[in-house]
Amino acid sequence: MGLIRNVLSSGASSLTSVVADQYKEYFYCDALPTNVLAVKGKKKNTKGNNKGDDNIISNGSVIAVADGQCMLIVDNGKVAEVCAEPGEFTYDASTEPSLFCGDLGDNIKKIFAQIGKRFTFGGEIPKNQRVYYFNTKEIIGNKYGTPSPVPFRVVDANIGLDMDISVRCFGEYSYRLVNPILFYTNICGNVNSDYTRDKIDSQLKTEVLSALQPAFAKISDMGIRYSSLPAHTMEMADALNDVLSSKWRDLRGIEIVSFGVSSVKASEEDEAMIKELQRNAALRDPAMAAAHLAGAQATAMQNAASNSAGAATGFIGMGMASAAGGVDAASLYQMSANQKAGAKPAAAADSWKCAACGTLATGKFCPECGAKKPADPNSWTCPTCGASNKGKFCSECGAKKPAGAPVYKCDKCGWEPEDPTKPPKFCPECGDPFDTGDIV
Repeated sequence: MGLIRNVLSSGASSLTSVVADQYKEYFYCDALPTNVLAVKGKKKNTKGNNKGDDNIISNGSVIAVADGQCMLIVDNGKVAEVCAEPGEFTYDASTEPSLFCGDLGDNIKKIFAQIGKRFTFGGEIPKNQRVYYFNTKEIIGNKYGTPSPVPFRVVDANIGLDMDISVRCFGEYSYRLVNPILFYTNICGNVNSDYTRDKIDSQLKTEVLSALQPAFAKISDMGIRYSSLPAHTMEMADALNDVLSSKWRDLRGIEIVSFGVSSVKASEEDEAMIKELQRNAALRDPAMAAAHLAGAQATAMQNAASNSAGAATGFIGMGMASAAGGVDAASLYQMSANQKAGAKPAAAADSWKCAACGTLATGKFCPECGAKKPADPNSWTCPTCGASNKGKFCSECGAKKPAGAPVYKCDKCGWEPEDPTKPPKFCPECGDPFDTGDIV
């Protein structure tokens, strides 16, 4: 026994069937309102068959399925046929059970296989056959609200914050029947009237609120702040489906489609604590700290000027507070500028870099290798008093700098070339190269 899709030719009647001389029924379902999840199919008799049993489907009967509906044929309380595709289908008692899953996915096929195929009646009329229609459209407008605060973990890697707070959450969610077989088997069963959403909404709402805490944990692990939850509703829906999958999807055939967050509010104490931590973390930047300090000083000056004991008293107190602070805005601004420029501590004025090992030294010899500090090529020795100078006149006796090239003398062995202004590249006595350190 199964369903055969009707293929209508031009001008053909929608009630045409394989067996034309047999009494047949036409099963259909009006548009399902949003508050109805399941309903028993209506039977429209044809060819004057007004005495048939309401729970019997005659061979060749036509069953119509509309968009947003899934139809089940139940034999003696057992699911026999499934159809979630819109159209008209002829019931044929001689064929095997059929599955038209539509957009419900392959999961419904697995459930059908687990429940087992229906019994074959060998052409005899079974005792009880029913047609049920299920609403597969999105069921919207399910309000929720946390009656008590729900823990939420706040993670802010920028300031090293990782703490738990309490939040209240309000909004709406929507769900959809994705497996009517499970919903029929475990929830509604053989209903004679409409199965409305109010019979299950209270239970669903309670389970949603229970699942919010682990769902919030998943969201916080993603680095999403509680104040940004309204912009991440899809992530919330996925997190809730992960938490509720064993109860809703695998037990009832229901899945959350969307989860809307209209308001998320932490307690006033938690809000104040987070803002204080973020404000203090911002002051780790010297420029921000300097600006904050400058603003505080300006405010203090205004308060001091309006001191009831006199402006002088107010400014004395402000000066004492400033001295006790240990840091001023100018120092903080300079620290910020050094950090941004990557500046290193300034070298001493008389420091020099050793050409041999690269060490920064301040004395006359390198502290690492003992190399002598090279003489400044612009320096000269006064022939009158012997003072070392860099300007055009001697700083000791006022003698004018002599004209001509620098005078060279080997700084290792003391050898002097015949022409002191034109030394060789290497000393002929010790082999030491002539450089700026040999200028006398």
